[in-house]
Amino acid sequence: MRADRLLTILLLLQEGRKWTVKELAERLEVSERTISRDMESLSASGVPVYADRGYRGGWKLAEGYRTALNGMGGEELRLLLLAQTSRLFDDLGIRKQSDRLLDRLAAAGIASAARREANAVQEKIHIDGAGWSESMENFPYLPLLYDAVWNEKSVVIRYARGEETVERELHPLGLVAKGSIWYVVGSVGGEIRTYRVSKVTDVKEGAAPFERPEGFSLAEYWERSTADFRRRLPSYPATVKLRDASAIRRLRSLRYVSVRTVGTETEWMTADVDFETPEYACGAALSLGKDLIVVGPPELRQAVLEAACEIADLYR
Repeated sequence: MRADRLLTILLLLQEGRKWTVKELAERLEVSERTISRDMESLSASGVPVYADRGYRGGWKLAEGYRTALNGMGGEELRLLLLAQTSRLFDDLGIRKQSDRLLDRLAAAGIASAARREANAVQEKIHIDGAGWSESMENFPYLPLLYDAVWNEKSVVIRYARGEETVERELHPLGLVAKGSIWYVVGSVGGEIRTYRVSKVTDVKEGAAPFERPEGFSLAEYWERSTADFRRRLPSYPATVKLRDASAIRRLRSLRYVSVRTVGTETEWMTADVDFETPEYACGAALSLGKDLIVVGPPELRQAVLEAACEIADLYR
């Protein structure tokens, strides 16, 4: 996070006051030696920082110097805000640092632009972090669809549906990333529909720009659509015991699994679960290994036991 730290130092100095090495070290939660090296790096890169010696001394920026952050454009902000919607920062445990970076950028004079871009990102891009299975799909037309979504331009798409290809004029309202799979949500003939981007075989410019439906929320639409999809799936109920909270998270991350209730035990928690099919339930149980025990139904417990014995025989 050194680049983040150097940026923070620049923005603090840009406030116009002097900062001692000790103050900067305490503010950034690093050692004074680290701050001294950072100041040397800023100076070597051409940033006009200098130190006043003595009792009231400290580091300052040359008068009139400003960083170029105030000129950050909408596209640059959009990229940063899109990164903020990703689970990547959460997975790496640095969400707090990334949030602080946005706060510092706002302090640099781009707060209103950041708010506008943040609202636009939420309206048109939705990241669904719930884990469906990973995919090796290709998305050659995703950049064109992104441009159409952002600029509210209608497009004509060709879309593979089974063994046939259909053509639709689409008013693209947003993009959704579900794990590693992308979907485009748009209006076709006044109806909101969802298309898997990997199945789009061609994109051409449509007749004219369009206006977004008033009150449309991409996140709310996706939540309703996903819930409807799950309700239409076949359901195979089962009861399992899970070793800990981590096992519950892993089970919830599997595709086509709905964890309905979880007991209050701290270890080996009992959970009622809906799987898609008995075969899928067996595979899901095996995927959690020693962290899941099937309680019932008896035929699922037997299927998992037989599969586990076959695997053990292979390794023997």
